Amino acid sequence: MKKQLLGWTAAALFLPFLSAEANDEHSAFLSAEKQARSSNYNKFKEAVGVLDHPLKPYVEKTYWQRHPSIKHQTEIENYLTIYQNTPLEWPVRKAWLKYLSKSNRKATFINNYKKTSNNELTCTYLQYQLDLGAPEKAILNQISDLWVVGKSQPKECDSLFSLWRKKGYLNQDRIWQRITLAAQGGDRNLLPYLKTLLPKKEQYLADLYRKVRSDPSASAGLYRYKNKTVKEGEIAHYGVKRLIWRDKDLALKAWEKLDKMFDYSDEQKADVYYTFALSLASSGHEQARFWLNKVPKERQDRKLMQWQLGNMLKTQDWSGIVAFFTGKENLSLGQQYWLAYSLEQRGDVDRAKAIWQTVAKERDYYGFLAAARLNIPVQLNTIPLQVSDTLITEVAEAPGFKRAKALYELERYTSARREWNYLTRTSSEKEKLAASKLAAELDWYDSTIYTLAQIKAWDYVELRFPFAFQDLFERYSKRNRIDVTWSIAISRRESSFAPDARSHANARGLMQLLPSTAKYVNKSTVSSRRLNHPQTNIRLGTEYLGYLKKKNKGNEVLATASYNAGYHRIKRWIPDDAMPAELWVELIPYRETRNYVKNVFAYRQVYHTRMGRDGNLLAPILDMKMGG
Repeated sequence: MKKQLLGWTAAALFLPFLSAEANDEHSAFLSAEKQARSSNYNKFKEAVGVLDHPLKPYVEKTYWQRHPSIKHQTEIENYLTIYQNTPLEWPVRKAWLKYLSKSNRKATFINNYKKTSNNELTCTYLQYQLDLGAPEKAILNQISDLWVVGKSQPKECDSLFSLWRKKGYLNQDRIWQRITLAAQGGDRNLLPYLKTLLPKKEQYLADLYRKVRSDPSASAGLYRYKNKTVKEGEIAHYGVKRLIWRDKDLALKAWEKLDKMFDYSDEQKADVYYTFALSLASSGHEQARFWLNKVPKERQDRKLMQWQLGNMLKTQDWSGIVAFFTGKENLSLGQQYWLAYSLEQRGDVDRAKAIWQTVAKERDYYGFLAAARLNIPVQLNTIPLQVSDTLITEVAEAPGFKRAKALYELERYTSARREWNYLTRTSSEKEKLAASKLAAELDWYDSTIYTLAQIKAWDYVELRFPFAFQDLFERYSKRNRIDVTWSIAISRRESSFAPDARSHANARGLMQLLPSTAKYVNKSTVSSRRLNHPQTNIRLGTEYLGYLKKKNKGNEVLATASYNAGYHRIKRWIPDDAMPAELWVELIPYRETRNYVKNVFAYRQVYHTRMGRDGNLLAPILDMKMGG
């Protein structure tokens, strides 16, 4: 199941029913908000005047956003001042600026403008400054940054660009910069226009860039580089780095010739070596190791070192791993673990155990594996969160927290999330801890997890790994004959216990079920709304886990990988010759699935230990074989 969440969502989707008093309070807000949607200013002011509710500013936002008027300039500007930098400000400011632009109120527009990524408003602001006598040179310098982008700009910028060109700011360097931006990831449909700005003898370059963008194999056609210029070299350099991901053998042959054809800098060559090394190593190409070794030392980051490790693990080159990683600083826990493994394979057991002793101190997949190897207890390294009652009260009384709480209760999760993010973004570390504790008490599990991750407060294990929806997980895990730590770990990894979580692939709910998967398990269509219901989602998710366990003959490592990447894909990854399961996990071709399996098993161990159970759940992996 694809799992990049669209954002952090409220886990309070199914809060207990509100009290009658709270319900009345929200009813008053909803009634006032409805009144604010109408254009009757007097009724709006009457409704908001008697409203005592944390979301009162949202009623005002509704009116000012829909009905900006110069008659109420003072009120609107006061509102923008009071709520500046909060989620309430920009919707009103944007509506106000658009109204002022339409009304041609240039001075008022300038006074109310704030820097924004909205280029329609930015260009209007710069044009009004020019109209009212601002120094031309200062404005024209800003226009350069607006023009040199890889996309088309709004029509509000056209007159500024005309003046900018007339004053001589458009030059060949800027044209080429924009062509490069448009070709390399920008809007390639802009290239035909930009082509007309080039000298006639260079216009073919825009066509070549566009061709290479749509078909990287074109970069291998040496006949296309008529003049062997620097610009042709840039296009070839861009193209061959794209080509290596599509046709590795063609890219390798092409680079051999391009490297001789163009006078590339050491930096450009290193860029190619790095890209080639990543692409070849990730696909298990026979030349991967050669290119990994070509990458200059200063470009060998952790990602590349991980692929270097994977490449050597694939060939079980224990001596190579020892030679490459011994003495290197800042090794990851995984690199330390496999260095120790390699040492043991070579008979250096004492050094291996010494490294594993260090790794086993960590609350991590590799820490738990190392503990299993040494037959010692796992370490959770948990500390209790201690925050003063005074600070808790201060945060609870903060207007932003009250607004977030009310929005959660009203199931307006996007707005609630914005308020929560604003609250935590503008808080000190201690205030974030207090907010996390408050969120935990209200069962906003994902907000707690997200906020603690923001400040790298990893050791508050009880808050980071809550027993969310425990009754439901226990009931349906038992029904489907799977371990509850497995199902709850899956949910922790998938959604951080946000019932309304939704991925880019449209996977839904706590256990991130695709509607098609839910339909298959349920034997009938399940609506998105029902998939957001914890009971429905956990019932179907645990049943699907049980199904995958059976399909994989009881192997929970394979079942976990299948939950993420799909059963049929996993079957293609099973080797013909038997290999240790821990090595198989390390060599899973998809990084997302590889990390997913490690995280789920680490989370399982955390929950296993938190439940007071003895033993190491990762120990069986050490004796497990895949394939053969």
